[in-house]
Amino acid sequence: MKIVYLIAGIALFLKILIIPNPMLESEEVFIVETIVEETGVTNAVSGIIFRNRLYDTISEVVVFTIAILGVQYLFGDETPSTKVYRFTDEPSIVLARLAATISALVGIELALRGHLSPGGGFAAGVALGTAIGLIVITSSIQSMEKIYQDYNASKWEKFIVVLFIILSTITLMGFELPYGNLGSLISGGIIPILNILVALKVGLGSWAVILLFIRYRGLL
Repeated sequence: MKIVYLIAGIALFLKILIIPNPMLESEEVFIVETIVEETGVTNAVSGIIFRNRLYDTISEVVVFTIAILGVQYLFGDETPSTKVYRFTDEPSIVLARLAATISALVGIELALRGHLSPGGGFAAGVALGTAIGLIVITSSIQSMEKIYQDYNASKWEKFIVVLFIILSTITLMGFELPYGNLGSLISGGIIPILNILVALKVGLGSWAVILLFIRYRGLL
């Protein structure tokens, strides 16, 4: 059988080298221009993520939610760490919080303008999560947990997931908002709203995971 596999592998390799890929004989299709026209956003990547392959994006959001639940389940039977490592010297705290401010501003920019320029909800969520992580490692874990609970961040995260799925389902059924003027901030129909929801979801989910790891592991 090994000889058969070897022959098949060599044949496939020769096929790739010798036989050219079939060329499209019909009129040339400009894929990026087509996506921009169909979605109403200048960032074709956002158009693909939140329209052409919206089924996949819904699954990605659900998988991220399940991952957070998995972390909570993993630490469910553990004892919180007795020692938490964080920055204590003033220069490190100042630099970390300055970086957190910049990261948060970048996250807001990516969420609001992700349909116009490189960026989007997932990148914005990562930037917001980074900002939260930098704040957490310069503050007491008790104060950050209190803020998380006072603002009901966990409930908001779940509400955002449900809202995202509902709006995505409505979009997949063919109901869409007006696209507006191409290139303007209010354009692209539902895509900017989905961008913002994903950014908030990823940011709040990252906050929950960061707090869990610090509480039960003592560090990120």
